[in-house]
Amino acid sequence: MNAKRIFGLILMLGLLVSFGAGCAKKTADSMPAGATKVEISDKDTDWQKPAAPESRSLTEDEIRAQQREQAQRELGNMIFFAFDSFELTPESRDVLTSKADTLKKYALFNIVIEGHCDERGTSEYNLALGERRAKASQQFLNQLGIADSRMTIVSYGKERPLDPGKGESAWSKNRRDEFKIQN
Repeated sequence: MNAKRIFGLILMLGLLVSFGAGCAKKTADSMPAGATKVEISDKDTDWQKPAAPESRSLTEDEIRAQQREQAQRELGNMIFFAFDSFELTPESRDVLTSKADTLKKYALFNIVIEGHCDERGTSEYNLALGERRAKASQQFLNQLGIADSRMTIVSYGKERPLDPGKGESAWSKNRRDEFKIQN
């Protein structure tokens, strides 16, 4: 019985030694000839970094919203008028020509032309003058190939001043047409 016990212990000890030897780490000396050792630091491991969000394509509504914003930026320049006048200046005609090009480029969009006046005069008079200013811009854009059906005019008269101040400096800013995307 003693011999069996000793034999079992020797067998167990042999198995432990063989398992222990199988798990030993290899050293640089155990590399095959001609092999190159490469060290990798934590900063080189891409698997630890979060993945970049996948790029997605824009929906039609998002594309249209971006185009609308761009068209509104391009239409953003106002045109200004002399006191008690709805006559387009050469500078106004240049701005309107640029607006016509924008409207041709963005043919899906319609615009509202808003006519504004300074505070001098009655509300009724300024509403009529603001309408004539908006119509002058509409007619010029129409001559440049923009259909009347794409333009709506509205007059705010003196009700929406750009500059609420008094004097010619403020008044000259308020005698204007503004152009806004409608749809």
